[in-house]
Amino acid sequence: MSTSRIAGFYQLSVEERRTRLLKELKELEQTDERELDTSLSNAIETWESGGLSVKTASQIVENVLGTYALPFGVALNGQLNGIDRLIPMVVEEPSVIAAASNACRMIRAGGGFVASMKGSLMIAQIELRDVPDTQEASRTLLARKAELIQAAALALPGLVRRGGGPQDLEVRTIGPQHLVVHLLVDCRDAMGANLVNSAAEKIGPLVAQIAGARLGLRILSNLADRRIAHVEGRIPTLSLLSKQASLDPSLRSFKAKEIADGIEAACIFAERDPYRAATHNKGIMNGIDSVVIATGNDYRAVEAGAHAYAARSGTYSPLCTWRRQGDQLVGKLALPLALGIVGGTLRVHQGARLALAISQATSADDLALLAACAGMASNLAALRALATEGIQRGHMSLHARSVAIAAGANEAEVEEVATTIAAAGIVTLHAAKDALSALRLCRE
Repeated sequence: MSTSRIAGFYQLSVEERRTRLLKELKELEQTDERELDTSLSNAIETWESGGLSVKTASQIVENVLGTYALPFGVALNGQLNGIDRLIPMVVEEPSVIAAASNACRMIRAGGGFVASMKGSLMIAQIELRDVPDTQEASRTLLARKAELIQAAALALPGLVRRGGGPQDLEVRTIGPQHLVVHLLVDCRDAMGANLVNSAAEKIGPLVAQIAGARLGLRILSNLADRRIAHVEGRIPTLSLLSKQASLDPSLRSFKAKEIADGIEAACIFAERDPYRAATHNKGIMNGIDSVVIATGNDYRAVEAGAHAYAARSGTYSPLCTWRRQGDQLVGKLALPLALGIVGGTLRVHQGARLALAISQATSADDLALLAACAGMASNLAALRALATEGIQRGHMSLHARSVAIAAGANEAEVEEVATTIAAAGIVTLHAAKDALSALRLCRE
């Protein structure tokens, strides 16, 4: 991406945004000497159709009646490990994309996101019940680890050819006469659910035979704690001030640190109270889920893993923390993120393929890190709003557009009706209808 900073992008029409975005991506293709992805060639058609026909949908799930569309947008200003990136997002909630773009701009001022993946393994669980001697069974299973790993590899020849496959095996006692064996599998650029399930089913009977136990469940775990995305963002506190802030220069630094301290205090609240932590983490998942959905990945699996990881200490805690360090606000985020850039929905959903092309993800890990950056940005935006004017001001001003549309405003009327009801602080359908009637009366 030549730049993810596209000034005035939100002010362009939908058609102008499409043209500008495709121009940037085609320039990237020429720079990198890569062939333009076919999904980019058909981008406008995909945006118009949603990327999924009813015929294709009926082959994916059961009892199909049609398809269901959600807004497909892009967050700007992203910079991941020194490289400019656009962030494709599919979300129905107003303000999420705008807020993420604004927060990415703030983090960009401090050098952008610095991110890395710790591990790349998925866990296949093999449950053993009625184990006569758990200690002896554990010793025997671990003594035959190499044999079991080799047997599992036979179930995944394609993955092994691509450099992945079973890597290790662990045994855990979880209760009286109750063991669970973890087969750790490197799934490369796939999310890996089907792969690890196949491996678990392949070696399950042999594992039970070795342990002298009754075979239980054989299934992946969505607590992918061997596949953790780590992101750090450093923000000059002055970047936290709004563009409209007209403060005396002598007060700007003080006010900026005050906002940073407010964000830190909001984070400490989440660290001490699980009720607040749940909402704190929901804000993070606003960004992450939007990328996960856009790219055809399993957002339910991601949500399950994230919240389980947040509770791993026995107390539900925030996934992202913020602290002021002098003239910088430093954020750190960590959570399990098992995503894929091959297989699954990507094979058949042109919208997901288009989102992946826009993301310029080079691997499953790279896509996971981009999604994690969107999560940190969304969290920062929410905490900054809470620490300043409150969460509702920006959210409701954007929500007002949806209410204006519901009231019957046409394209030329939406902004004026939305502005009227947002300024009045009454963002209701009744208020929107009154504002629309008044607008039309003035024009008669």
